Amino acid sequence: MNYQGSCHCGAVRFEFEGPEITSGLKCNCSICRRKGATMSPFMLAPEDIQISDAEKTLSTYEFGSKVAKHHFCSRCGIYTFHQTVRKPGHYRVNIGCLEGVDSTNVPFDVFDGASL
Repeated sequence: MNYQGSCHCGAVRFEFEGPEITSGLKCNCSICRRKGATMSPFMLAPEDIQISDAEKTLSTYEFGSKVAKHHFCSRCGIYTFHQTVRKPGHYRVNIGCLEGVDSTNVPFDVFDGASL
């Protein structure tokens, strides 16, 4: 399936091909608990996601080991995707940012990121 997503104001957009999203993933690490986002259950290689940031509003937050990269729009504040600790450089997307996917109705598993 072809997915298109964006932050709330539309300054950061992204697109990728992936399987149908029938479930999500939430993480219990300190930042993810606070964000509350439901993430894609699969990871995307950097070459499999197209990111458009024409207005240069995409910002990145790093903490701890600085391996994970948490990306968000500096204008509207929406957390769009992150690059993972377990597979550096690979992405999980915030399914709440995807067009046509209602993240409030997607069942999710919990990933024990707090133990990493």
